[in-house]
Amino acid sequence: MTMDVTFLGTGSAYPSLHRGASALVLRSEGDCWLFDCGEGTQTQLMKSHIRAGRISKVFISHLHGDHLFGLPGLLCTISLNLTSDPQPGVKCVDVFGPRGLRHFLRVTLGLTGSQLLFPYAVHELEPTQDQSPEEGQLSLEMTTERGPPLPQEHPGRNISLDVSSDAYLLFEDDKFVVKAFRLFHRVPSFGFCVHERDRPGRLKTERLQQLGLKPGPLYGRLKAGHRVQLENGRVILPDEVVEENIPGRKVCILGDCSSVPGGGLAICQGADLLVHEATLGEAHRDKAVEHGHSTPRMAATLARACGARRLVLYHFSQRYKPEKLRGDGDDDVSELRLQAEEVLRDADVEVILAEDFLTIDIPLRRTKSST
Repeated sequence: MTMDVTFLGTGSAYPSLHRGASALVLRSEGDCWLFDCGEGTQTQLMKSHIRAGRISKVFISHLHGDHLFGLPGLLCTISLNLTSDPQPGVKCVDVFGPRGLRHFLRVTLGLTGSQLLFPYAVHELEPTQDQSPEEGQLSLEMTTERGPPLPQEHPGRNISLDVSSDAYLLFEDDKFVVKAFRLFHRVPSFGFCVHERDRPGRLKTERLQQLGLKPGPLYGRLKAGHRVQLENGRVILPDEVVEENIPGRKVCILGDCSSVPGGGLAICQGADLLVHEATLGEAHRDKAVEHGHSTPRMAATLARACGARRLVLYHFSQRYKPEKLRGDGDDDVSELRLQAEEVLRDADVEVILAEDFLTIDIPLRRTKSST
């Protein structure tokens, strides 16, 4: 199963000529999940190899405009690319984000007369008081949706923190378990953890042939974990003929934050890919924290604590141009990588600076012993 992450926007605050506003896509076997949708994301999609119409889930980390303003326009563009009449059975696009997101979409789509040709549902995460300063906690009056739902709006869930796991269970199926966890920012912010389920290992074909089993339905039963009885009465257990399970991959994507309260560290433990903001370099640490942001050293400290395999820094201040475009007098973005690598000097963690349209493959882990 292939899995990769493509960055559509890696800048903070606003889209510039050099960096788009925050947005990235996780792809797995054709499914596309969008994480954040800053202004201009649909234009970035058009420049990329990703088809907007394949997006089936959207995750919004927080309600600041550089992570959200592109969403209504993107939904409308996807709709315009469909046929002229709503089609029965078109898959619903699920949108996950903080309380207030449902109201935002209902108002923006309603006021602009935007009638989508596909259904969507907004699932809201209920923040806690320790996710932002008091002035950043939006009131129920401001965030509660009003009026009837739009024609293509399906009922969404209201998701509260599960205190036993200190996480928000967004959904799970036979392939993935997806959770959100709390972050501290100027407004309530969230990180997302996509954890692939373990998959059965390969069949030991030589051993099966030695036992006299020919390819067929019994192979499938053994790989699915069922014991099989041969005609001679011999019982074959899956452990005898199936290699160790292939561990599922874990991708953790953090929105804007200056700290991770609660259980986020445990949820990110052993991440194959940890995507963390690094808005400003260490020389501007006080300013970064004051505005609810992180430096590369702060991101690397978290990556080290959770045993991540690779750390990707993104959400850079627009003062940091991509390395290939940096001119004399510009702040050196490569210095941000060096700051993170200094924290991770004796740890086996690769540090990557994200650039717009960078795609990172996430390979399978072959055995649990390699984790």
